[in-house]
Amino acid sequence: MRGDFTQPQKVINLDTYPLDQRDSPTRRAVIDRCRRELEAQQYCVLPNFILSTARQRAVEDALERQEQAHHISSRRNCYLQRQPDPALPADHPRNIFMEASSRMIAYDLLPDDSPLKTLYHWDETRAFIAEIVGVKELFDNEDPYQPVNTLCFHDGDRSSWHFDSCNAFTVTLMLQAPEGGGDFEIVPNARSDDDQNHAYVASFLQGKRSGDAIRVSREPGALCIFRGCNSLHRVSPVSGNTRRLMGVFVYENEPGVIGDPEVNETVYGARVTAGPAAS
Repeated sequence: MRGDFTQPQKVINLDTYPLDQRDSPTRRAVIDRCRRELEAQQYCVLPNFILSTARQRAVEDALERQEQAHHISSRRNCYLQRQPDPALPADHPRNIFMEASSRMIAYDLLPDDSPLKTLYHWDETRAFIAEIVGVKELFDNEDPYQPVNTLCFHDGDRSSWHFDSCNAFTVTLMLQAPEGGGDFEIVPNARSDDDQNHAYVASFLQGKRSGDAIRVSREPGALCIFRGCNSLHRVSPVSGNTRRLMGVFVYENEPGVIGDPEVNETVYGARVTAGPAAS
């Protein structure tokens, strides 16, 4: 499925989501719905956001680059830390550790005509998401590796329960579902800016409040925007030979943002010391 995916109309389902029609009642209704849902439940889902041909091409791009994906495997707590704190009790969430495993295909490994890059860089996409999350303007990330990634989960991979460290919101696009598992689950408002709610978080991680988790239904092609800073979330263990593939988009509140080199090496592998791959 090669084709030409450099034009937004070849990628985005503009009949359902007329991003380029700023005065469209349909566009306004989608934004209003998503804002209400973000406020109420900390996530919103936009089904069939991209066209099936664009999704198929993005899947092909990811599968062709599986050998270049960086495998990240770690044992971490819900704050994304890998070392315990001996000053705290063993049942403190700071000292409850879980296994996480995934594979990341960085921006520089995706072809220039990737549908994911077309979607990400379009001004109308950025303006649409800015309105949904309630900010005046968003900017593209300018790091050579971070702006658009494809996150891959093989058999046994998972993302453990965690809070995002600093992202005010996260944007993901489901490209391919696995044969089993791989559910996106969220516990809205498990903590707040004013209260870390350690007792509740520990209780949930110990399985005492598992019923509080919400499984977010997502079909391939669905865009999801969620606020993960104060909401625990995870991807449940994947099973089977079919990869779980997801596009991840990083927008910034100011221009010129690039990533920390040490963080990039952790996420994308030691190859980053040699610089980005040639397109």
